[in-house]
Amino acid sequence: MTASSTSSRSNISTAELTEALECELSGRSGEPRRVVHLTRRPSRYATSATIEDIDAHLDDGRSLRLILKDMSRDALLETARRTKPTFLYDPRREIEVYRKILAKADLGTAIRYGSAADPRRRRYWLLLEKVPGLELYQVGELELWQEVARRLAEMHDRLARHVDDRSGPSAARLLLHDRDFYLLWLRRAERFVGEAGASQRSRSALAWLASRYGAIVDRLLDLPVSVIHGEFYASNVLVERRPSGIRVCPVDWEMAAVGPGLVDLAALTSGKWEEADRAAVALTYRAGLTRRDSWPPEPEAFLAAVDHCRLHLCLQWLGWSPGWSPPAEHAQDWLAEALVLAERLCA
Repeated sequence: MTASSTSSRSNISTAELTEALECELSGRSGEPRRVVHLTRRPSRYATSATIEDIDAHLDDGRSLRLILKDMSRDALLETARRTKPTFLYDPRREIEVYRKILAKADLGTAIRYGSAADPRRRRYWLLLEKVPGLELYQVGELELWQEVARRLAEMHDRLARHVDDRSGPSAARLLLHDRDFYLLWLRRAERFVGEAGASQRSRSALAWLASRYGAIVDRLLDLPVSVIHGEFYASNVLVERRPSGIRVCPVDWEMAAVGPGLVDLAALTSGKWEEADRAAVALTYRAGLTRRDSWPPEPEAFLAAVDHCRLHLCLQWLGWSPGWSPPAEHAQDWLAEALVLAERLCA
């Protein structure tokens, strides 16, 4: 999540939220449950959608801390409406990921307490557990990042079984990391770099990369796939320390997809790292994978495969939106990094 001060744009009524929450809680307990009082306030945290903090006080004396995420078109934050590629926007995706995939995966993700997907009224929202904890980028210990990488490997192993499940990816409207998807980002990056008035040297360098990108895509398409988060950056991972251990909770599943699990690993290890530390996190993920046939390969080949996915993410940032700058935690020279990776992979 990205910290942001924002007033609520949501048109979801308190009565609608209360009814949905009571229905969900009654279904779980097998007996009627009633919300005695529900309070709402704008959240300090927002991604592309309007978010509210919800406190629900129940008739059994319990209280629940929740968040309301309103993904309806008219509730999108202005920056998202202006910059998010329209082909990525499908408010049903995250809702269905929570309903059809995460609800039965036991991965420590936020509990869903209600949702609505109503195309006729153009209303799309999620009511989720408000997970305590810190965003991973606020945590410095390498050992904790390695533990997150190990959990990520476990997540991909577990979610891989949903790839061919008719009630999974297709029903959840997941993005598909296929050849068209990868090449679309290259075309967008070429166009936006040109429109931004980049130097002739930069344009020539990107053209050099583009001429070799077909081989990069071929390698990406050879990688094992799973249901992936799609934006497994440290700002989208909450870490909660508990007496029983660490809870790792990925949030914001708007870019969930069927694609290589290494795309999530590349996102986790993106940014400014000492190469030894980046490799340590990546190889912890490798060690956590269940071995199948010839996967994962030896460490050197494995790290090269991660680099292919890092290169894809560089082009995705470059091709996101014309005249757009990423949040501070993701800001860097993505073209320069893409060229370094391409030179290494295409040598």
